[in-house]
Amino acid sequence: MNEINLFSAFIMGLIGSGHCLVMCGGIASSLQLASNSLKPWRVSILYNIGRASSYMFAGALVATLGSSFAKQNTTFSVSLKLLSGVFMLLVGVYVMRLASSLKWLESVAKMAVWQHLIKLNKYLLPVKNYPRVLGYGMLWGWLPCGLVYSALIWTLQAQSAAHGALIMLCFALGTVPAMLLVGQSAAQLSRFLNHNLVRLGFGSIFIWYGIYLLIIATDKLVH
Repeated sequence: MNEINLFSAFIMGLIGSGHCLVMCGGIASSLQLASNSLKPWRVSILYNIGRASSYMFAGALVATLGSSFAKQNTTFSVSLKLLSGVFMLLVGVYVMRLASSLKWLESVAKMAVWQHLIKLNKYLLPVKNYPRVLGYGMLWGWLPCGLVYSALIWTLQAQSAAHGALIMLCFALGTVPAMLLVGQSAAQLSRFLNHNLVRLGFGSIFIWYGIYLLIIATDKLVH
């Protein structure tokens, strides 16, 4: 089951990387051009390490909260699995672009988290050295993206903080190829990931996995 979680998290990040190029690609590119004294490849790597670090920290935090409550209450544990299944269905619909099923989550994340964290921007700009690049990546890892926060909700069912962090690391690794590529290569990858058949295929995977999670959770609820 853990292996399926990790693989699905990677696929979620991969298919969502087309969205990442829109939301974060411009930021990453501008950072590479921010200073003549910084090497572009180091800037790109550090930015993505910072972003992945925030994902992992958030995953560990959410998993800790989820596992703590789940150990005390079996019903709560089953409810988390049901919630994970529902969100897999929402992700599938979102990836297929059949509906804007995660827009509301982005709005909630923006109000609850991002509008407060964005104030830290003033301490990182201008991005003139490598530590600031890393910090900037960590900050923008909290950008209100529906797929990121869906993955975080998914980590509620993780057995431990380490498992939650690992799930989010796999998600981050899925986004890395698109974020490291530049120019024509990134455009080609984006076109491939946004092709109708590709989106339908990946979306179907999430929907079937969501149904699987719901069946497992319902069976435990009944028995």
